[in-house]
This record gives sequence, C-alpha cells and structure tokens, in this order.
Amino acid sequence: MDKKIERVDEIDQFLSEPGIWDDVEKSQKYLIESKGLRDDVNQYKAIESDIEELKILCELIEIEPDPLMEKEAEELFEKTENDLESFNLQTLLSGPYDQRNAILSIHSGTGGLDAQDWSEMLFRMFSRWAERKGYRVTILDLIRDTETGIKNVTLMIEGKYAYGYLKAEKGVHRLVRISPFDSSGKRHTSFSSVDVMPEIDDSIEVDINPVDLKIDTYRASGAGGQHVNKTDSAVRITHLPTGIAVQCQNERSQHSNKATAMKMLMGKLIELKEIEHKEAIDDLAGDYSQIAWGSQIRSYVFHPYNLVKDHRTNTEVGNIQSVMDGNLDPFIDAYLKQQIK
Repeated sequence: MDKKIERVDEIDQFLSEPGIWDDVEKSQKYLIESKGLRDDVNQYKAIESDIEELKILCELIEIEPDPLMEKEAEELFEKTENDLESFNLQTLLSGPYDQRNAILSIHSGTGGLDAQDWSEMLFRMFSRWAERKGYRVTILDLIRDTETGIKNVTLMIEGKYAYGYLKAEKGVHRLVRISPFDSSGKRHTSFSSVDVMPEIDDSIEVDINPVDLKIDTYRASGAGGQHVNKTDSAVRITHLPTGIAVQCQNERSQHSNKATAMKMLMGKLIELKEIEHKEAIDDLAGDYSQIAWGSQIRSYVFHPYNLVKDHRTNTEVGNIQSVMDGNLDPFIDAYLKQQIK
C-alpha cells in the first residue's frame, strides 16, 4: 500500500509538469492509473478506520455492557469482514489484464428454444451482477430468435476488475428445468456457452498480420431503426489461422463497428496467447471457436430441486433465484481462491 501511495504522488508530480495536458492520451493514461490506485488506497483506509472503530466499541462494551452497542458492533464486524474479504480477493487479481473491462459473449447451444431462453436468462443474470458492482453494460452484438430467446449476445462490461472477476464465468452453463415450451411437462436440459475476454486499448500493441484477417460486412438485425435495416453496417472479422470470429452491429456506422470488432479480436487473441504460453500471435493456430459442450462449469437445477452447483470448486447455492438475480460472487470468489492453491 505504501508503494501505491508513492505512485499516486509520482503521478501528481507528472500531471503538474508544464505541457503535460497537451498530450491528451498520455495525461488520460496517468489519470486512469491514479484513479485506480486512489480507489485501492481509500478502500484500504476505510477498512482500517472500521477496525479501529470496532476496537473502541469492544473496549466500551467490556467496561459497560450495552445491548444496543453490542448490536452496532456485530453489524460493523460483519460489514468489515465482508469488505476485507472483497479487498483480499482483489489482491488475487494481479494478472496483466485483470483490471480491464470485460467483453462477455453468450452463445446458445443444444436445447432449441430452451437453450435460447436460457441464453436470455444468463444475459439478465450477468447484467444484474454488473449492476450490483456498479459496472456499465453495453450491448455490442445481439441476435434474437424470431420465436423466443437469444441466439448470441456480446456485452461490454466496463468497470475496474471486470475481466478479473468475469474470467471465472468462462465455460458451458447447464440448465435443468421443466420446459415451458413442452406441453407434456417433461424435464429438459439446455446448454449455453459463455466466453470472456479483456478489452484491449491502444496502449497495448497487438501484432496481427492483416493478411490473416477476413472482414465481412452485412445488414444488422434487430432493433435500430431504418438506418440499421437498410445499410451493411454490421461487421464480422475472422482470424483465419485460429478460426476465431467476432462481430459487432451495435454502432450505426460500419467504421465504428469495425473498430469495436477489432478490439474484441485483439482481446481474444491476447487471452489465447497467455493461455497457450505463446510468444506471438502468429504462433497461434487451430480452431478455438467452440467451447466443448461436455465440460460444463456450472449446473443450474430448477427441477426436481433448486440448486446451483459449480463443478470446478463444488460451491453450491440453494437459493437459485438470488443467483439468477446476479448473486455470482460465491462462485467467482471460490474460483479465484482455487487458482492460488
């Protein structure tokens, strides 16, 4: 923490130098770094302050027991414990891209209408989780089915540590329930895959050979007005050596969609490079476009009982509605802790 405080002072010195604000990109980079460090320092100091207040309350209770003061101490203890646990988890997010925004994609798998409905439920779940964290959610790409649900959706989730947390959600999510689309009332199993990558900005150099890219434009689908329906503004970029394809149709201009799609592709390729321990993007080859359906990371059971179970950490939550309302922290926390063992 002392080093972080020193770094904040260094940045303040940089920002006070004459002419620094002439370079908008450089000054903006310093401001973002400074804000992140200040948030950490303030969070640390707030926990320290609560601990000191707890000590004082405990001393007063020892001298003269008071039920109201005891209740206040218990509540403060629980709050401080939760804050400390959250702060401690952030120290596990030390990867090179953990502090960055996240690009999260949901793809319907086997299960027909049920799988598409399940993808829409997951879309709502992750949106609720992001809201709880105070993150901003933007839809980059959305393909709905004409009958019900979502075939594919890609979200930009903006906030500190968004990628660090959400990388725990990458994999296949399985739903078990009585299908609302089956008149016989049978139990159905549906699958949707979730992919997560960090948002890469201009401060990180990614060497991608232009000849390895196939860029297609097409007419955007869904809501968006006459402009979206009448122009080929949507963009799909395929990285030929790996088979990775990304697409964006959120923006009104083809240029903006192409820029966003390139960010998505760079994030995915950098993530793969880290996982595969390759020195360069050019070393990546093979089809990485699918997540294996047989390797589900979590099951959400609505029938014959209510339970959400993570198969990697064995973490279980019986209140399935709270999970669908965005309470994913028990699963994310357990996954992050498992990674350091």
